Amino acid sequence: MTAVYRRELRSYFSSMIGYVFIAVVVFFIGIYFMANNLFYGDPRFSLTLTNVMVVFLVAIPVLTMKSMAEERRSRTDQLLLTAPVSLTAVVLGKYLAMVTVLAVPLALSCLCPLIIAANGEACLASDYATILAFFLMGCVFVAVGLFISALTESQIIAAVGTFAALLVLYLWDALMSFLPDALANVLGQFSFGSVLNNFAGYNVFDLGGLVLYVSLAGLFVFLTVQALHKRRWA
Repeated sequence: MTAVYRRELRSYFSSMIGYVFIAVVVFFIGIYFMANNLFYGDPRFSLTLTNVMVVFLVAIPVLTMKSMAEERRSRTDQLLLTAPVSLTAVVLGKYLAMVTVLAVPLALSCLCPLIIAANGEACLASDYATILAFFLMGCVFVAVGLFISALTESQIIAAVGTFAALLVLYLWDALMSFLPDALANVLGQFSFGSVLNNFAGYNVFDLGGLVLYVSLAGLFVFLTVQALHKRRWA
């Protein structure tokens, strides 16, 4: 797994995808931080992050689109399928490489609450808890993109499919209003936005929400492994 992780992480920075992803996310976090916290004087950086969630809808498909699709298109996936390591290790290596790239801009964002604190009142506990929730939400999005990339050999289809899936998750609460109440009450428990809002808007440490994020990330990584197993035996 370590060899796959290093190879994938190196590829993201040799092809500029990693740099572009980090630059885009940092740019928009900086714009919202400057507008909401520095210009308007809002002491809650956590609310700024809720505005950045929409940026992930575009940035994460770009990060994940080549993770599996490129291997399949160039036929190098056969080397992975026959490598002397488990498919789980291969998938985890790729996934953790993307999570590492995701962690870079969020690590840089940890400076923002300190800047607010240096200039006045700050909500450090709420802000850093929200950064953690935001990171785990991004991990789920990455896992979704990894799974969709494993289903196709086209990077464009992988990117568009991931964008569509993430858009559904982003609009989850609104979509529930079109369903019968009984079904909406069940599916509403998987709301991504409400978990982040609990941290950012209500200052509630939603442990159940974090478990939901971790569980869904694990589920989509598992589905990716199963998709590769199916291709290995096909």
